Amino acid sequence: MLMKKIEILKNKLAITFGTLFIVISSFAQSSNAEKIINETINTWHKAASEANFKSYFELMTEDAVFIGTDANEYWNKQEFQNYAKPHFDKGKAWSFTALERHVYFDASGNTAWFDELLNTQMKICRGSGVLVKVGKQWKIKHYVLSMTIPNDSSKAVIAIKAPIEEVLIQNRKSKM
Repeated sequence: MLMKKIEILKNKLAITFGTLFIVISSFAQSSNAEKIINETINTWHKAASEANFKSYFELMTEDAVFIGTDANEYWNKQEFQNYAKPHFDKGKAWSFTALERHVYFDASGNTAWFDELLNTQMKICRGSGVLVKVGKQWKIKHYVLSMTIPNDSSKAVIAIKAPIEEVLIQNRKSKM
């Protein structure tokens, strides 16, 4: 009877330690993946600030989408390359430095999404995006850049935007 209780206790301990190992192991893997994601995004931003066209676009998937701050800036990778090339050719495209970033993963660990607060030449902006694992490398599949507007300034900004964007609104409504 005592031997049976000892055997049951051993099994429970083995299960407990096994579960603990799995939890610690998955936490370490997600921490490492988050570190790699942050390095990838930082390298991507740095490549733009150094006007390294090749490195910048190699960090994006072939079917990537970039959405800029203007309502008309919705580009697939090729369209974005066409837009960006003249900027990169000048020797400096744009300079974004993360002030804050949050990274999340799906259950498979092969898709991640993030949001970031950025210091840019436009002052504070927000970026958000999706990365996917392509082989062993993380690549940016979707990125959205938005300018922030302090709440107290929103009426003044809307007054500036309204005449420009009202035309866009009417054009887009007619296409829906």
